[in-house]
Amino acid sequence: MKVVVVGDIVVAPSLLEEAAKELATDEKLDIVSIEWETKDRLDFRSKAQNLELNGPEAEKAPEQLYKEIVDADILMVHFCPVSKELISKAAKLKLIATCRGGLEHVDVSAATEKNIPVMHVIRNAEATSDFAIGLMFAETRNIARAHAAMKQGIWLKDYVNAGYTTNMRSMTVGIIGVGHIGRLVAEKAIGLGMKVIGYDPYVTQEQIDDKGINMQMKTKEEVFQEADIVSLHLRVTPETENSIDAKYLSMMKKTAYLINTSRAKVLVKDDLIHALENKEIGGAALDVYWDEPLHPDDPILKLDNITLTPHNAGSVVDALPKSPWLLVKTVNKYWEDKRSDMVVNKVEYPW
Repeated sequence: MKVVVVGDIVVAPSLLEEAAKELATDEKLDIVSIEWETKDRLDFRSKAQNLELNGPEAEKAPEQLYKEIVDADILMVHFCPVSKELISKAAKLKLIATCRGGLEHVDVSAATEKNIPVMHVIRNAEATSDFAIGLMFAETRNIARAHAAMKQGIWLKDYVNAGYTTNMRSMTVGIIGVGHIGRLVAEKAIGLGMKVIGYDPYVTQEQIDDKGINMQMKTKEEVFQEADIVSLHLRVTPETENSIDAKYLSMMKKTAYLINTSRAKVLVKDDLIHALENKEIGGAALDVYWDEPLHPDDPILKLDNITLTPHNAGSVVDALPKSPWLLVKTVNKYWEDKRSDMVVNKVEYPW
């Protein structure tokens, strides 16, 4: 079995290669290790942002990969672009696997056309779900605003939401996107004593009940109408891009908050700004943006009812180095069960 691994300056090829050796197969493993090279971490971040914004055709994969992919059985990558052109050259490929949650660097549609499963892992799911809960506290209880005022010598006691600030147990959390991270946020909110409702077109009430999560699945409209806090946990797809717009924001209570730790593109920026400027919703907290870093003149920075963090939700020290082994563990489980929730395009099991 030929396994091609492509690492980079952040997740080294050697880590992916070592992890690949633990693939549970009786076949002899032929592991080919390649690096998607960047000048430094700043260059990597620039190329990664380009892929996140513009898709897998925006950057070029290593030339060696175009040769090795021809007879590869498995492709394992971190952030290396996997374009339609690259996939078209794969004659035997049975799996594309990436050790990150986002799939902007992979042409999932091209893989689906060739019946190739695309697998990802949520390496920082715990970290991101923790952060989402943290943003709920920070925005609803004005923690960040109070801190910023104190640093300026201001003893601030009056806030935009002063008329409806309440405790967490009194609020209902609505989860939009009940995948791995969404479920973790739900479990943690339930642990705080909060009522939790959710929407996901691919998740049924029976599936949630089977996982033992005390969450009621509702329509998307019902979640926006009933929740005091709406937390977004969506991948960017043609169906989800710009799917949270004025229509849904207008359904929210004037005292409700919007939290986004997923991807900025699922949310219409101008509609959110309008809702916040006109106090149509209680507030928002964002960790992801349409342009990163934020421009100093960005109108978001002028709002007084928003909490902002610089794309930090998944930043924990152990997520990256452990991710190749998490990916291999997920592949092995896939081989055992012949199905996996981590296969995003739901094609038939190929082995």
